[in-house]
Amino acid sequence: MRKKLLAANWKMYKTPDDCRAFVRDFLPLIANPGRDEIVLCPPYVDLHATLEAVKGSGLCVGAQNLHWEKEGAFTGEVSRVMLVALGVTHVIIGHSERRQYFAETDDTVNRKLESALEAGLAPIVCVGEVLEEREAGLTDDVLRRQCTRAFSGISAKKAEKLVVAYEPVWAIGTGKTATPQIAASAHLVIREEAVEAFGAEFADKLRILYGGSVKPDNVKSLMAEPEIDGGLVGGASLDPKSWSAIVNY
Repeated sequence: MRKKLLAANWKMYKTPDDCRAFVRDFLPLIANPGRDEIVLCPPYVDLHATLEAVKGSGLCVGAQNLHWEKEGAFTGEVSRVMLVALGVTHVIIGHSERRQYFAETDDTVNRKLESALEAGLAPIVCVGEVLEEREAGLTDDVLRRQCTRAFSGISAKKAEKLVVAYEPVWAIGTGKTATPQIAASAHLVIREEAVEAFGAEFADKLRILYGGSVKPDNVKSLMAEPEIDGGLVGGASLDPKSWSAIVNY
């Protein structure tokens, strides 16, 4: 069975002190810390504090983005080398907010994915449709395009640590949630694309997360779907009690 992965995306929230306090309050609330892979993804400035706070706990720490180059004149950017030097193990790539507000494209997602894999990071690659695309019946087409371009030129051997997160954009921060059946259907499309890109054996092991208004009251039904291998959680991960309720589903 694929081990579930639950990732907290803290977006542009929390100071270093906030992160330390969160971890302090959260750790005693976890019922079975070894059952699933739990990842905290704070802003860049909080990575060091979070890494220090989770030492010895079994929790992982991920970044919310990275640049595809190893180094260079890219003001405001952070490279894979910097993340690895800190001790980061995961990185989110192509989140819908990066695509919407910062001009990320399927091609930049591909370059960032290559960079993350080159460094041995576990990339969480985000794909998903906006409301207009879903209402037009284009969900499958959008997912196939995003996956095809993201996976382009990457071998199954190199992609060993790849994780994909399906995030229907219409469900992020809106309170709307794709039903477990809608999510599972989208995950099947993504897995089919992984078969095309990497082969059936790889695709069977690929973990595909759901992200889109995951909350304590819907996480159990989502995680019960065999095609859903975990969650990428935003707002509900900001509070230790809420996040622990999700982790303890």
